[in-house]
Amino acid sequence: MSKKILLIEDEASLQKALGDVLEQEGYKVIGVTDGEAGLKSAQAEIPDLILLDLILPKMPGFEVLKALKSDESTKDIPIIVLTNLESMGDIEKALELGATTYLVKASYTLEEVVSKIKKICG
Repeated sequence: MSKKILLIEDEASLQKALGDVLEQEGYKVIGVTDGEAGLKSAQAEIPDLILLDLILPKMPGFEVLKALKSDESTKDIPIIVLTNLESMGDIEKALELGATTYLVKASYTLEEVVSKIKKICG
């Protein structure tokens, strides 16, 4: 049974690149490009892990994170925040809201992101 990963990312090129790499690793990837769709998909699919950008159309990532962590059905899903926001304030806020890990896009290769995902959801 392959693990399901929900990728909430509005950058099409990253969405595709990361999705392709994860599928090659045997994960089932559900990709959405805005916060509202991400929240709905998370509640409908109950993925094993969520990759969440913070700068998103329709609903910002922090709001999505808050909503996921306050919903009984999704509160235990590990969430990796993958974003370009580097400030300590953003990092602390995301972790306080319940993010499992915070990765700054520019600092990680796709392989490193995949290895973090493997550590968290096997």
